[in-house]
Amino acid sequence: MFDPLRAIAKLAKEDGRYKLDAYLFVFEALHFAQEELGMGREAPSEPLPGGGPEPKENPVGRHITGQELCEAIRQYALRQYGYMAKTVLNSWGVYTTRDFGEIVFNLIRIGQMRKTPQDRIEDFDNVYDFQTVFVDQFRLELPKTSHSGAG
Repeated sequence: MFDPLRAIAKLAKEDGRYKLDAYLFVFEALHFAQEELGMGREAPSEPLPGGGPEPKENPVGRHITGQELCEAIRQYALRQYGYMAKTVLNSWGVYTTRDFGEIVFNLIRIGQMRKTPQDRIEDFDNVYDFQTVFVDQFRLELPKTSHSGAG
């Protein structure tokens, strides 16, 4: 039986650039993009390499572009890790949006993600700068509280 997590762990070990956590985070961010942000549209995918197993994620063929995924990753990273987002991503070997593309295309290569004929790894190049979006533009948002006027 095919075990996607085992295949991804093997990929992470063989490639060596990115930790397993980086691959899992990209999957989580993809789900976040589709479910929370409503990103994605119907688009025909290319066949999986080597006729591999059909992925369980994204069964209806909703497609997100590289730029859209990078934006979803930015929002998800800030939600999950706040001011530490850049540090966490860097600890996994991820330093630029191109790294997200490398991860995605590695996952495509082993049949865990799909792409359309228009998708290119260059779609992930220089979408944003980590220092700018995760540090320089970071804003702490405190929950709004209601005050009863006592005091």
